[in-house]
Amino acid sequence: MFIIVGLGNPEEKYMKTFHNVGYMAVGDVAAKLGVKFKKKECESFVAEANLNGEKVILARPVTYMNASGRAVKQLLAKHKTDASRLIVMYDDYDIPKGSVRIRPSGSAGTHNGMRSVIAEIGTQNFTRIRLGIRDRSVNIPIINYVLSEIKRDDYELFISACNRAADAAIAIAGGETVENTMTKFNG
Repeated sequence: MFIIVGLGNPEEKYMKTFHNVGYMAVGDVAAKLGVKFKKKECESFVAEANLNGEKVILARPVTYMNASGRAVKQLLAKHKTDASRLIVMYDDYDIPKGSVRIRPSGSAGTHNGMRSVIAEIGTQNFTRIRLGIRDRSVNIPIINYVLSEIKRDDYELFISACNRAADAAIAIAGGETVENTMTKFNG
């Protein structure tokens, strides 16, 4: 079983912000697998899918970004799954907008949601799919930037990035190695 978590903030006012591209990307995974987020458990909206005969849990935590780790920890415990079967999708200010980067492990960087996940589950050894949001032409504090709405001119770029990220998550959950998926999707 894999658990795929898209990080974001649950309120409607945040839905089109940079900080919610993880929510958008896991929504694309759900659409591609033909499931909907119908259930609420472990402080998350959850969808269940079957991929190549294996159960896949998709989740959108409702804990707000900075406490995302609480939900992730609960999901891993409830489904008796360890971090090696966890994929976390999230926005990353440290990489250029529209890019997708997959990593098998690593630090939280500047991301407070990832800092929470790592602190709660006690390891950095889980797959992350990072969606770049950085626009070097915008010079405002990070907190203001990540909570701002995606510009209309950039919307197609982020739709494409979320779609690629969803394909990458499905590939990994479907049995592709993280390394092969990195080769195919990073960039």
